[in-house]
Parts: sequence; C-alpha cells; structure tokens
Amino acid sequence: MVDEKHWLERPETIAKLWRGGWVLLALLLGAEFGYHPHAYFTVDGWFGFHAFYGFSACVAMVLGAKLLGVYLKRGEDYYDRD
Repeated sequence: MVDEKHWLERPETIAKLWRGGWVLLALLLGAEFGYHPHAYFTVDGWFGFHAFYGFSACVAMVLGAKLLGVYLKRGEDYYDRD
C-alpha cells in the first residue's frame, strides 16, 4: 500500500492554492478601478472597503465559532458513558 498524502495535504498544492488566492485577491481589488461605487455612506466608497469588510466578517465568524465551541464543548467521555 502506498502511503500517499491527499492532494490537499501536499505542500506544492498548498503553495498553488495560496498563490491562486493572492492572484484572485489582486484581480478583485484591481476591478475596483473599473467602476464607480455609489456609496450610501462615506466609508463604503473607500477603495478596498468591501474586501476589508468581507475579511473582517469572516474573521468575526471564525472567532465567534471558536467562542461557541468553548461553551458547547462536551467532555471527552461524553459518548462513552454507561
């Protein structure tokens, strides 16, 4: 039996995914030069606001999930009780 890692665990695949993510981010931020935002507030007219807002929302969800995990966690022997 060959002990081969899953394709998502290989270092070269991880590096390609990171590079692809950075390229996608650069393309999306570059697309902001191609349109004029009609901002309702001053802050949502700033360059890169939507990227920053999306990233902040993602971080908040991850931290919220970790906080929920602290309160909802069961003991290691929760299912082994007789």
